[in-house]
Amino acid sequence: MSMGERESERQPDLWMPTASLARSPGHPFYERVNQLLREAGFDEKVEELCRPFYTEGKGRRSIPPGVYFRMLMVGYFEGLDSEREIAWRCADSLALRQFLGYALDESTPDHSSLCRIRQRLTVEVHETVFTLVQEILSDRGLLRGKTVGIDATTLEANAAMRSIVRREDGTGYEEYLKKLAKESGIESPTRRDLAKLDRKRPRKGSNEEWKHPKDPDARIVKMKDGRTHLAHKAEHAVDMESGAVMAVTMHGGSAADTQTIFETMQVACEQALVLGKKEPKECIADKGYHCNETMEILQEVEIRGYISEPERGRRRWKGKDKAKRGTYANRRRIRGDRGRRLMRLRGELVERSFAHCLETGGMRRVWLRGRENILKRYLVHVAAFNLGIVMRQLLGAGTPKGLAASRAVAQCLLGLLETLVGRTSCFLARFTQTIRITGPERRRRRALAGMASSSTGC
Repeated sequence: MSMGERESERQPDLWMPTASLARSPGHPFYERVNQLLREAGFDEKVEELCRPFYTEGKGRRSIPPGVYFRMLMVGYFEGLDSEREIAWRCADSLALRQFLGYALDESTPDHSSLCRIRQRLTVEVHETVFTLVQEILSDRGLLRGKTVGIDATTLEANAAMRSIVRREDGTGYEEYLKKLAKESGIESPTRRDLAKLDRKRPRKGSNEEWKHPKDPDARIVKMKDGRTHLAHKAEHAVDMESGAVMAVTMHGGSAADTQTIFETMQVACEQALVLGKKEPKECIADKGYHCNETMEILQEVEIRGYISEPERGRRRWKGKDKAKRGTYANRRRIRGDRGRRLMRLRGELVERSFAHCLETGGMRRVWLRGRENILKRYLVHVAAFNLGIVMRQLLGAGTPKGLAASRAVAQCLLGLLETLVGRTSCFLARFTQTIRITGPERRRRRALAGMASSSTGC
């Protein structure tokens, strides 16, 4: 057989029949996701929901809303952080084209179309889509909502620290340092002088004084890896029985946990009522959420708190009877067997939602600006995470990569099992043959072996 050689320049055919176009065999994961959405009537509900934002009979037909939300879900399933990357991946993959419903001779939406649709649709529409996915989980018994775990993490904003300006007059950081240097008596300050002056200055990164001109919602925050960066804060309320996310809220990166927990709990209660379930009765959180106000409010709304208590030493409770009762009741609960089990479960399920959505899902670094814009994308991203829980129940994997990895492991184990069975069969055959040899035959073979060893070979 002769070796084929690649042609450097090839004249493409002017006409190509549709039957000769390449077709994808499909991806079992995305085929099952489409089947799941079809059974829930996802496209019909979404189209009816988005109809008021379009005008009938004017302009060209828009991209179907179901395609827009599927493409954002692909961002989670494939671990893609930017909409440009999502658009490129959908145009390049035959399996994703089939998932979106596009033939090979049709152009898939580009990133500018995604941006346009996101700006057109409101946050409430994205929240409703998030609820539609929750209904799929609820119908399959994967969402109870009685006990929720709450935690928050930071999202790195699409804004650089060197671009921040003063809130009062819009002065840049370097210009402001030069102004301070001149006021201190340095007429022509060098970069070394500015760095020395900035090092000794207190509260140099105050959010009350500085902002980013393009993303004023971002806040100066110290990240988990020690870097100081502009960031946003995402907070999850997670069902402690299934690991599904019940509520998502977005805040400024510097917002305290003790201030944001009540908004997240309120959203979780509203979601439970929309799904026809009872409001959450138990709340689990880490020690960053522990304060007198949290203990008082949880006691007033009759929610049992399991919140880790930081070491504060001996406390004075004069005039703080409600806080005292709430703190002591919380302390008694977290020291019990159920409290310790829930704390371990919180570290597993709540942190898992962040690991999947932000690390493997690719949303730790956002490429959008504005808290509302980020929340729209993030709601669909977390909805895909919830959809992955259903897929894990059906296929044993929550993402296409997870399905491929599980199949590879299964094939490897099957190969090892076949090798082990083959070697065991060979050993049993030899052992059986040895047992069948009678006593006289064994003596005759030994004698022949002795004669062969005494031969001189002449």
